[in-house]
Amino acid sequence: MPTILHITHAAQEQGTAIADVLFGDYNPAGRLVQTWPKSLDQLPRMMDYDITNGRTYMYFKGEPLYHFGYGLSYTKFEHTNLKLSNVFMRANGSITVSADIKNTGSRDGDEVVQLYIQHPNSKVIRPIKALKGFQRINLKAGETKKVTFQIDAASLAWWNDQTSAWEVESGAVKVLIGSSSQAIKLQNTFTVNI
Repeated sequence: MPTILHITHAAQEQGTAIADVLFGDYNPAGRLVQTWPKSLDQLPRMMDYDITNGRTYMYFKGEPLYHFGYGLSYTKFEHTNLKLSNVFMRANGSITVSADIKNTGSRDGDEVVQLYIQHPNSKVIRPIKALKGFQRINLKAGETKKVTFQIDAASLAWWNDQTSAWEVESGAVKVLIGSSSQAIKLQNTFTVNI
């Protein structure tokens, strides 16, 4: 079986921890904090510091080997019932996003629920997806829990070089809930009104 085992900073109990996961005594829930490309050809030149050219998950347009937020578990999770507290947000407002997460497998486990946003009609270059929150929750086999996130308008702002200030933009904002940046399970849209 082709396998990659990536372990860092695990200290003196590293061997025991690895054995516990490999033999199924512990159900893992770690998530990747970077995108792993299939090839270096998918990345811009090393000295190109403009992340909008594809250096991070936010602007990466290719198909990676492993995407940002990816991780494995010995159980399965179902994401349902996405709700927004409002479909409109004022420039200084906020909305609450909630979803139900169910452990549909036969083992207890942790899910890392990730909230991303998109600005589909932005007048400036914005990330393809931007992580705005995550929650790690423990679910017994068959258990369902509700997760809740708050999105403040200030967290949607972009830096305007012309005015040297943060600016909240009017328009649609897409909310994406999933188990990684690519494994999006639920989505909905609200509108920012300035």
